[in-house]
Amino acid sequence: MFGKKEKSLLTEPREITGGTAGSSPINLMTSGGDRVSARNDTVTKSNFARDAIQEALLARIDPTVAARTNSDQLLAQINKAVGDIASEQRLQLNQKEQEAIALEMLDDMLGLGPIEPLMKDDTIADIMVNGPNSVFVERNGIIEETDITFRDDLHVLRIAQRIASRVGRRIDESSPMVDARLADGSRVNVVGPPLALKGTCISIRKFPKDSLLLDDFARSGSLSKGMARLLEICARIRLNIIIAGGTGSGKTTMMNAMSAMIDRRERIVTIEDAAELRLQQPHVISLETRPQNIEGAGEVTQRDLLRNALRMRPDRIIIGEVRGAEAFDMLQAMNTGHSGSMSTIHSNSARDALIRLENMMLMGTMQMPILALRRQIVSAVDLIIYLERMRDGRRRVTSITEVVGLEGDVIVSQDLFTYDYKEEMADGTLAGEFLASGIRPKFYKQAQYYGLTDALQEAFA
Repeated sequence: MFGKKEKSLLTEPREITGGTAGSSPINLMTSGGDRVSARNDTVTKSNFARDAIQEALLARIDPTVAARTNSDQLLAQINKAVGDIASEQRLQLNQKEQEAIALEMLDDMLGLGPIEPLMKDDTIADIMVNGPNSVFVERNGIIEETDITFRDDLHVLRIAQRIASRVGRRIDESSPMVDARLADGSRVNVVGPPLALKGTCISIRKFPKDSLLLDDFARSGSLSKGMARLLEICARIRLNIIIAGGTGSGKTTMMNAMSAMIDRRERIVTIEDAAELRLQQPHVISLETRPQNIEGAGEVTQRDLLRNALRMRPDRIIIGEVRGAEAFDMLQAMNTGHSGSMSTIHSNSARDALIRLENMMLMGTMQMPILALRRQIVSAVDLIIYLERMRDGRRRVTSITEVVGLEGDVIVSQDLFTYDYKEEMADGTLAGEFLASGIRPKFYKQAQYYGLTDALQEAFA
């Protein structure tokens, strides 16, 4: 990996082969937690010393061999090389400082560079890189700046290119925007030059390691127990559900929780731009869009996948996010025997979600009159769940709204549950209560068909 000889890595580098070095290296790391601790607790004496060592080390690394080497073994070899280079260049480093530089190099080669420790911090939900010298995170709903920096914009771009290449995509001047995912399911968006004027931007949406259930939402205060019970019933009786809200409001997390109520015998097809849904059922087909290639051909859109999904005999179709002309095809599918389907949509309220659906359907077909489109919406959509990330950082379900029908050319809806804000507490959290309207829902007969009318009445109690 570093060279072909044995002694000094500068003058007589030894030969190291991927994962099968002759001597067993000392294991300096027992877990990811130790790695984060070593990085966070150690500060190098001089950025110059760190940069000098990294430059010398990068000149010796064979990336292809490094990629095949076990991470613990690779760390031990890098650590030894760092010590040798420090001695040869007469850089004074103690053991912790030497290990910290080695960890940085390992993360640069195999991970996400300086932001790798943030990926291991379970309290962080979002990581936002705004160029090489500006990294923000969202923790407990609050955005805060970190002291993490990259070497330069090229360093940020290389990390972004590594993320994109792992899912068969690219980021360069001809394709400066990309949506991708990490191995753990985290969603990534990258905007590079020339669109990003102050350096490559990377936005990472992390997801909890363990999927949340509706009861977990109730325990955290995101909704009431009655609301959790109602949503369980709605998923079981195969209502078509739209989950609406702003960016970062928890729409995908809610969809994952709702999907846990789906019968394990059903065949489910999911369609996403970047796969992030985690369904637990055994019969799930996951489809992902594909951008056009460098010649401008080969693009596969959500609308293409949705049309193909209808030929795959699905019981339910779940679209990660509807944002364009595919809304027309989605509602067509909901109206043609695929009840129990779900999707998310960006909107400012439940009512606004209906307006956005109407506008997106017009993108799919300009030939149908508005009244016909609204009839299709009313026929297809049963329920809208609206989530909001409130100013105290907490995510709450602020309304569960049923689509009732048409009166003239106006879509009629009714709120089954709402959140009523009361006051701000001394610690900054917002106090309020979830209120049941007490209205008998239109889907009462459907709940009766599934034998869940008693449970439905308990949800409103």
